[in-house]
Amino acid sequence: MLAETICSAVSAAGLGIAAITAYRKRFLAATRIAAYSLVPVGLVMAGVVEWVSDIAFKPSVWLGFGLLALAWLLFMTTRAVERRRGSTRKDRKAARAAQRGDAVAPAASSPSLTSGAGTTGARAQGDPAKKPERAAAPGDDFSDIEAILKKHGI
Repeated sequence: MLAETICSAVSAAGLGIAAITAYRKRFLAATRIAAYSLVPVGLVMAGVVEWVSDIAFKPSVWLGFGLLALAWLLFMTTRAVERRRGSTRKDRKAARAAQRGDAVAPAASSPSLTSGAGTTGARAQGDPAKKPERAAAPGDDFSDIEAILKKHGI
């Protein structure tokens, strides 16, 4: 009852402001203010205000919202645990062994554009001005990328 009275008063005040605005020859603004002013009365007549007040003041509704929040919390907790477990124990043991042992990609320290025998070009003949030839296969260019992806488990 109180909410309906407040909405009616707000609408009446808004329509009064719209009338004053129209008197000042600002018809477009007056029409817009009148439209906004009619919204609260429309909500009262449609029953939306009563529905919202019923939701706000019933304990069973708040209990329902609490249960929804609990369900969401449980869902997010299981997702977080699932992400932490992400890999199996064998994968984790292999990752630890790789960290303790050799580097993930031992060949990653050498340039990926040359093969292991990069001295077969002009430098082997003693001419330092000429650059060595490229002797890498197209598939060798991606070995560094593959090593990085394997390191991250992708």
